[in-house]
Amino acid sequence: MNWRDIWQGRPAAAHAAIGFPNSSRSFDAARKVVLFWGSNGALEASFYIGEAALRRLHPDMPTDEAAMLAAFDNARDHINAVAVKVYARGRKGVYELQDSDF
Repeated sequence: MNWRDIWQGRPAAAHAAIGFPNSSRSFDAARKVVLFWGSNGALEASFYIGEAALRRLHPDMPTDEAAMLAAFDNARDHINAVAVKVYARGRKGVYELQDSDF
């Protein structure tokens, strides 16, 4: 991001690259989502993807923890690519990947 972007009010996240060097993920049973993290330099961003979005990628997926984590792992590259686009929309505390993103 350069001074023109700041002056014109462009969001910093739209110009920042996020990566996913950490392959860890976890399951939140209460919300039925898989949580994962990305980083943009020193900044860490939290992401989650729910049952509906995972089902878009794996229509016959059971909704238990093991199946949702396996579905996430099988589609990790595609999910990360979508997460990059969601991140570029603007800075947030947590980024939700919705079924409409896929």
